[in-house]
Amino acid sequence: MRQAGCLIPLFSIRSASGWGLGEIPDIVPFARWAARAGFSVVQLLPTHEASRGQSSPYAALSAFALDPVYAGVDALPDFAAAGGRDALTPAEQEELAALRAVPAVPWPRVRALKARALDLAFRSFLEVEWRRRTPRAAELEAFQREHAGWLEPYALFVALHDDRFGGRPWMAWDAPLRDRAEGALSAARAELSERVLYHGWLQWQLDLQWHAARREANAAGVELMGDLPFMVATDSADVWSRPFDFDLDARVGVPPDAFSDTGQDWGLPVYRWEAMAEHGHAWMTARARRSAELYGLYRVDHVVGLYRTYYRPNDGGPAAFTPAAEPEQTANGERMLAIFAEGARVIAEDLGTVPDFVRASLTRCGVPGYRILRWEREWKQPGQPFKDPAAWPALSVGTTGTHDTDALADWYDGMGEAERRALLALPALGPLRARGPHRFDTQVRDLLLDVVYGSGSDLLLLPFQDAFGARERVNVPGTVTDANWSYRMPLEVTALAADRAATERLRRLAARSRRLGG
Repeated sequence: MRQAGCLIPLFSIRSASGWGLGEIPDIVPFARWAARAGFSVVQLLPTHEASRGQSSPYAALSAFALDPVYAGVDALPDFAAAGGRDALTPAEQEELAALRAVPAVPWPRVRALKARALDLAFRSFLEVEWRRRTPRAAELEAFQREHAGWLEPYALFVALHDDRFGGRPWMAWDAPLRDRAEGALSAARAELSERVLYHGWLQWQLDLQWHAARREANAAGVELMGDLPFMVATDSADVWSRPFDFDLDARVGVPPDAFSDTGQDWGLPVYRWEAMAEHGHAWMTARARRSAELYGLYRVDHVVGLYRTYYRPNDGGPAAFTPAAEPEQTANGERMLAIFAEGARVIAEDLGTVPDFVRASLTRCGVPGYRILRWEREWKQPGQPFKDPAAWPALSVGTTGTHDTDALADWYDGMGEAERRALLALPALGPLRARGPHRFDTQVRDLLLDVVYGSGSDLLLLPFQDAFGARERVNVPGTVTDANWSYRMPLEVTALAADRAATERLRRLAARSRRLGG
């Protein structure tokens, strides 16, 4: 089955009614446009609740909770009951109007305004529904029971983190709560019962919006694809509630390679694989179940880390892998992939330095890895020729780039003469060879896209910017700036849908490459 998919962060979708970033209900019009453009998959970056003060979605406060910033506030029945936008102060309404026009996501401003609106909505729910024990109150209770395994510790953690301790990380809390003494937890649940209920209500509303959006996307012929971060933040509900699954005396990273003499130190905790096995991999299984609730397929970030996790001890000891030996590494990775594959298709993010045995294991497991045009070369041959995308294996994901790479246009314009000659030597780029263009233009765009669409990969994932030859980036790895994780579409999704020429151009690419009707 050959498919084409479009990659866009949810926060990047722009709509006429948005509050400064894309919201869950915005998935629906985007998916409808995607279907008309020949895409049967829409890939989103992680939508888990981010750590406080962070905009990166890859170090989450929870492995299960959706980020409240993605709530479609105007679509919440309790916000309407509270008076809707008219219940906001004049200053807040001015801020909302300003946020709708911002070129990039101003995360603190969006979160502050939405927090105010969500609080208004919850107050209405308390008075109109909860205290009157209405059917909607019973629906919330049913949601709490169904998701109690992650929702109870998450709701209490956030109430403690934000309300009791003013944002301090759990490692700095009073010892009884830091160490989860049962008496202290019971007292905290009673004292913070309304705030705990608030966080449960909010996750219930987010879940309802998500499933409604997914149903409508599916009805349009589009499946949602997620992104499973390798790890959660140390200051997270998961690490606090399950400290036995994590080693806090070391930090996850990647070893030195051709791109870095020192490797990378991500500052995140390390999985205690043996302890997880003793607990029946309960947490990983719950993550997989939650992912399958939200998505039909999803990308597993840093898949090599599931086989062998590279870590640096905090005491300055030598870095190492866990598990230590290849047979145990293979067994661990394949066990994790089997868990993740329950109920959803799994894609492996296998970029960077990945041992041959891991790639062989992925193939045995039937899990596709990535083929990125700019990096698919015969690196050891003279001239380092590009591998013909037509020969990429069917069990792979073909693409022009990821959220961490520069745009196709900037890559083309920035390449040296030798690299450009090697690229233009690809059989399908004969028309460009004849022209020899040194600058990216619409013909370069269309022919490069045609090459990737025509690849042997069963699944094509095209970054939204590359579909149009745009140059904006989502993230520049190794940097921490406001420009990262803040990209917004330059036009509203309604205007995107009205651009019939661009939509038909993409649909023709899908049709020629037999990717329609995935």
